[in-house]
Amino acid sequence: MSRVTAGRSVRASDILRGPTPSVPTLEQLRDLTGKAGERVVIRGVDWGFYERLVDSLPEHCHIRTNFDGKDIELMSPGPRHEDAKGLMGRVVEIVAEELEVPFKSAGGTTWKRPDIARGLESDESYFFRPDKLEAVAKAKAQKSNDVADYPNPDLAVEVDVSPSKIDRPGIYAALRVTEVWRFDGENEVVIIEVLAADGSYAVVEQSSILPVRADEIRRWVVDEESDDESAWARRLRAWVRAEVAARLPRG
Repeated sequence: MSRVTAGRSVRASDILRGPTPSVPTLEQLRDLTGKAGERVVIRGVDWGFYERLVDSLPEHCHIRTNFDGKDIELMSPGPRHEDAKGLMGRVVEIVAEELEVPFKSAGGTTWKRPDIARGLESDESYFFRPDKLEAVAKAKAQKSNDVADYPNPDLAVEVDVSPSKIDRPGIYAALRVTEVWRFDGENEVVIIEVLAADGSYAVVEQSSILPVRADEIRRWVVDEESDDESAWARRLRAWVRAEVAARLPRG
């Protein structure tokens, strides 16, 4: 397998050999993604190749895989990525808890959808719609571990410490994910994107799911001291009770 450097991509033909291409081994994939946060793209592959690659990866191998219909992006997240992901996820959950908004976390589930030939592993993902919460409860009651039994999420958290090299918004749009909270690690800003009727994402100031603004999310991810996450969470809860709860309609 060829080694690649940050920001570069390779074609499938450059790393696969033989009339029936096989996916790279786990050792080869770890070699490719050995530098945390470095994005590696395999260009020009089909759904079958992506499915075989994802199915070959053991749980908790820490290699993220995403497929936009023609290209696969691989990345091993580093500490900075995981820190921002964890804080943004906790903002979602603490705000929802304090406002008594029903939700269910799906974490970093790999949303592998053959009907649209797309697959994506979000950093964090959540269900909010009552019908989806009901569907998730049904799948859990059946002890299903098959992603086909679960609906697509309503809200996703995306942390981009380095820019993505494939069409990740297009994957989310194909999955019909209502809203994406995106952390731009290069500029340290949070962007809220809401799915529009034409299938594109529009940047908005405030979430359509929870009554918080992008600049407020950024405050808790970037500006607020989070070395002690217990203290950070207590301050966040107090802020939600004092300021955010007042935004809910009365009665």
